Formats: sequence, structure tokens, C-alpha cells
Amino acid sequence: MSEKSMPLRLVITTPKTIRNRSIAGVYLITDQQDDLLKRVAQALRGGVTVLQYRAKDKPYEFCLEEGSQLKQLCSRFGSLFIVNDDLRLAHALDADGVHLGQEDSSPQQARELLGPDKIIGVSTHNLDEALKAESDGADYLGFGAMYPTDSKSITHMPGTSGLAAIRDRVKLPIVAIGGISPANACRVIEAGADAVAVISSVLAAPRPEVAATELRLLFNRLAPYPRGAILTIAGSDSGGGAGIQADLKTITLLGSYGASAITALTAQNTRGVKSIHGIPPSFVRDQIDTVLTDLPIDVIKTGMLHTPAIISLLAEYLTEQSHYYPVVIDPVMVAKGGASLLELDAVSIFQQALLPQAYLLTPNIPEAERLLNCRINNEAAMEQATRQLHSMGAANVLLKGGHLSGGDAVDILFDGQAIHRFSSERFFTSATHGTGCSFASAIAAYLAQGEPLKEAVRLGKNFITNAIRLARPMGKGHGPINHYLAAKETDQ
Repeated sequence: MSEKSMPLRLVITTPKTIRNRSIAGVYLITDQQDDLLKRVAQALRGGVTVLQYRAKDKPYEFCLEEGSQLKQLCSRFGSLFIVNDDLRLAHALDADGVHLGQEDSSPQQARELLGPDKIIGVSTHNLDEALKAESDGADYLGFGAMYPTDSKSITHMPGTSGLAAIRDRVKLPIVAIGGISPANACRVIEAGADAVAVISSVLAAPRPEVAATELRLLFNRLAPYPRGAILTIAGSDSGGGAGIQADLKTITLLGSYGASAITALTAQNTRGVKSIHGIPPSFVRDQIDTVLTDLPIDVIKTGMLHTPAIISLLAEYLTEQSHYYPVVIDPVMVAKGGASLLELDAVSIFQQALLPQAYLLTPNIPEAERLLNCRINNEAAMEQATRQLHSMGAANVLLKGGHLSGGDAVDILFDGQAIHRFSSERFFTSATHGTGCSFASAIAAYLAQGEPLKEAVRLGKNFITNAIRLARPMGKGHGPINHYLAAKETDQ
């Protein structure tokens, strides 16, 4: 056969970096508490990318059974399954890899037993150990401790400064470990961590899927713009001040990507709503499904849902998803001009089916009064209302106090543990159309961009305050806020 007629053979080599791409995001280490499988499944639904099975002082046969079940869960959610320390167990379970301490087997020994395609991680505490692990063939580094932790006795704590010092010296992915929680994870990520290792901050949380999601979203803070993607499910406002239009303006101007599912068409302007044309629930579901099966949505925001059927289908759809989506729910009930935007028999269905799925519920005072059937006329009553709404299932509740009187507009956030107060100057103006929609959308955008909840609310509050302050006269009734100038000022 001549050289010219010889068939071409394409040879593809897979560099080690390909194998390491999944070592990023939330790296969960198992604890020794009860209901491990249930809690791990919830955490995986929240976006855990790597699970390390750490089974101290458990019989080998038990570890085989438990480890096999955990591996199946990881396969179901598309997550990596790593075994801590035990090469024999890792080999028997055909785990995706093993994690070694400084006193455990060497990376070379692990590679010999497990094969070339398995992932090998090594715990390190300083630059010398990190460089040695890299030269010995490790695929990623565990580095820490970042902060004090109760999970083990700490003898080395290089912290975030130590992490930043080695980040440019090693090419391997770095998993930061030790005392990491949503409250301090931002500093760890910004110091150079590709992943954060956690135990109790996720597995001991009331809702592990929520805790895992909060950590997962923090990594978006390093993403390019448009940063984060939001699906808004709401009604259309022909006047452009509220609804889908306000949502997409807010999301886009703040630097995120917005997708939409329309629940109703309204013929409205600044003076009120003339008519409402409801969208068939099946078509609403089609809109949601086509977006979520294609686009990498980080946060869902809801506004006007209009009918019991749409509320029910949304609640059912979210429950069916293997992936947990944090949902910012603005319980739109009444338009600024007084028209009802939620059918009367929809309130109870909202309370029972959708409210418990809220990551953040953002009612104003009239909406909260309707949901709780009570009067709210001061800040103490607002605080009590947030606790009651939380007890109904919402993970976090932000009660907006714009309808109260007084010099400042005060909003109250309850996160299940503490009350947080956000205050701003009150502006006496009729240009407030779309404030609720835009505020909730701003918070959703900041969450999707990697801001923790409290900071996302603070930034959203600043945005909406500026949008009201900078509003320009438009229309003959309740005019729109100024999204453009507010976003521009927030950017500065």
C-alpha cells in the first residue's frame, strides 16, 4: 500500500487536566450520623459535584454495603464518588477515586492498584507538601485547614492567605477544607479554591439541598458576564412597568441572563389593568420545561401565577425535578391600581403547595396579611410574620415594609435563625409601579451571581431604592421606576 493510499488514524490523547475538570464546586464529605443516605441524596440534589465517603471505625462489610448505595446515588446525580484513605475499599467499590492523607499510601501506590483513570487526591498543608503531591502524580490537592472545625483535630491552619500563596505555584485543582460555611466560603473561593470541602454545614442543615445550593451558587462570582441565569415565571405587563418586562429589564441591566415563562397577558398601563388573558397551564409547563431542559438556570423567580392550576403545576413540576432550583417567590396578588392578579381560590393552594418550595418568599405587607389572615402594623408584627411564614415552609422570608408609615422604609429578613433589618429612605412618590417584581428579580440576579442571601438582599434593596428615587414622570397613574439609572448607579 502506498503512503498516499494509507488510511488516516486519528489518535486522541487525554491529558490529566480533562480528568480533573469535575473537581470543582461543592465537595461533600460524609459524617457518621444517622440517615446518611437520605441526607446525602438531598445534598446531591442541591448540586454537590464530589462526594467523599469517610467511614471511620465502621466494619468493612458495612462500608461495602453503604458505600455501594452512596455510589449509586452519585451515579444518579452525575457526581463523583471518592473514598477516603482506604485503597482496598476504593478498589472493591470501583470508586471514581481515592483521597489520601499525608500518612496514607502514596499516589504511586494508589495508581498501581486503582489504574490510570481513577482520581487521586492528597491532603496538603503547605507549599512543600503541595508541590510534592503534584510531582507524585496527584490529580487534585486537599488544602487546609481554612478555619477551625469540630470534625477533626487541627494541627495545620494555613487559612485563606496560605491558599492564595500556593494558588499560582501549583497547576492542580485545589479543594479547600476546614470550617467552611456559606458565611465564609466567598473568601475561600476568591483566594483560589476550585472546590470547597464541607461536612456539617450541609449535612447538618435543616435542608441539605438548600445548603448545598447556597454554596454552589457562590462559585458564580468568578464567572464572566452575563453572570448567572434566571428563569422568571410571571405575567406580562403591556405597560412595561411590572411583570415579565420589569423582571427581564432588572436581570439584564444587573448583568445576568434572563429567560421567561409567561402565565398571563394583561392589558394595563399606569392607571390600572383593563383585562387579563390567562395562558393555558399546559403551555406554561411547556415554556418552563423547554427552558430548564436546555439553559443552565441558576435561580427561578416567580411573580403573577394567576390561577390555582398554574400554581399546582409549578409546585408539582419543581417537586419532580432531580435538580433543586432555589425559587424566589414574589406572591403577586394585587396590581398597584387595585386589580386582583390572583384568583381567590388560588391562595390556599399557594399556601399549601408552592410556599413550602420557596427559597426566598418576598411578600409586601398586604400580601403577608392575606397569607396569614392577620394585621401587620409595625416592625415587631413584621418580625412575627416572617417567623410564621417560615414555619409554613419557606426557607427564608423577606417581608417588605413599604406600606407602613414612617421616615424609613424597613424590610425584615428571617433566615430561619436570625432577623436581619434593611432600612432605606422612604420616597413619597406615585412612581412605584413594578417595585415588588423588580426587587425580587434583583435579589434573584445577585443570588445567581454568587452573592450570599443577606448580601443579595442588601444589594437588591439598594437597587430598588435608587430605582424609586430616580424615577421619571411617565403615564397618568402609578408610574414605573427607573431600572436603567438605578442599575447604572449600582454599577458605580
